[in-house]
Amino acid sequence: MATRALARGMGTFFKDCEHPESRWSKCPHPYKIRYRNAAGNQAEESGFATQDTAKDRLLKIYNEKKSQPQSQARAERIAKYGPMRFEEYAREWKEGQRHLAASSIRHLDSLFEHHIFPVLGSRKMASFDHKVVDGFIRAMERAQAGVATQSNAFDKVRAILLDAQRLGLYAESPLEGVKAPQYDPARAVIPSLNRLRALRLGGDDAFMLLVDMMSGCGLRNGEAAAVNVNNVVADDVYRVHEQVVHSTGKYGPLKHRKAGTYRDVPLPARVKATIEWYADKYGTIDGYLLRQPTDATKPYPHWGLSNQWKRIKEAGAVEVPEGMVIYGFRHFFASNCLGNGIPITDVAEWMGHRSIDVTFKIYRHLMPGSIGQAAQTIDAALAA
Repeated sequence: MATRALARGMGTFFKDCEHPESRWSKCPHPYKIRYRNAAGNQAEESGFATQDTAKDRLLKIYNEKKSQPQSQARAERIAKYGPMRFEEYAREWKEGQRHLAASSIRHLDSLFEHHIFPVLGSRKMASFDHKVVDGFIRAMERAQAGVATQSNAFDKVRAILLDAQRLGLYAESPLEGVKAPQYDPARAVIPSLNRLRALRLGGDDAFMLLVDMMSGCGLRNGEAAAVNVNNVVADDVYRVHEQVVHSTGKYGPLKHRKAGTYRDVPLPARVKATIEWYADKYGTIDGYLLRQPTDATKPYPHWGLSNQWKRIKEAGAVEVPEGMVIYGFRHFFASNCLGNGIPITDVAEWMGHRSIDVTFKIYRHLMPGSIGQAAQTIDAALAA
């Protein structure tokens, strides 16, 4: 009796008769198959009229055995997590978010406590579908939560449900068809170049250094407060790898980044000159230029910048554009880059945004060009 083996682990097919394999196609006897079942025991089946039907049956058995462990594991996960309350699952999920800074964890806890758990906390994980998620959004609308808060809360719920879907809890995404809250940031108020020059001289020397780091390198307030001469890694490159964390007053990792990560940003010659001038005039401590005025052993405090900004506005010696905040200096950096044709992908990276979508939402009105301008530019190129 001859047998024909398929790929390793798929089994064999054969005919239990006196005819040689070369005559199987014309032999009237049925084909048989032999394989290892899920328990590892040898099994046989017969009654297959053609080779193809025998092969198809072996392939089906093989695929069923191959998928069985996965299906069993998925069933076990559904049995474990399906009855779990959303609040319990969310807290387990939070433990895995080790990349979040302390301030981001506090923000997450606040969203859980005030907006997410009161609506979804007791709901069983297996009960989620698009109607439940849409009802959550409507509940926030009825509670008159700000659109930014709605967007942030929805993002967290979405991340948690996608995590559950990856575990196999849902055959279809419970987010399918749900319209997310649309947060459209207010248009940034940006100082003109002349106004920027006047404002940077409106405070003390520390204020001028901070303004230069924000407007020239695109740094956030806390990142600028951690300015360090050792971060000048080239004549035109400044390396950002830490910030003064607002909530703790200590040096910590960058926003949305793990400790030890960094980003390199452009270092204009004028900003580099300001760093060197300040270091020569006041000296440094471990390379840091700015320290707490009343205690040089501590980092520069967040209130140092805000107090000076308040005094400048109250003094009225320099006109501050209506609606401008301290972040306007950082907005100036983005405006300067985009207005001079630097790709928004580069600007997003230098500013430390998690996604280019964030950059686009805030600064899309600054991007040069329109459909009309694009048509003229393309037409000029075609006519050349």
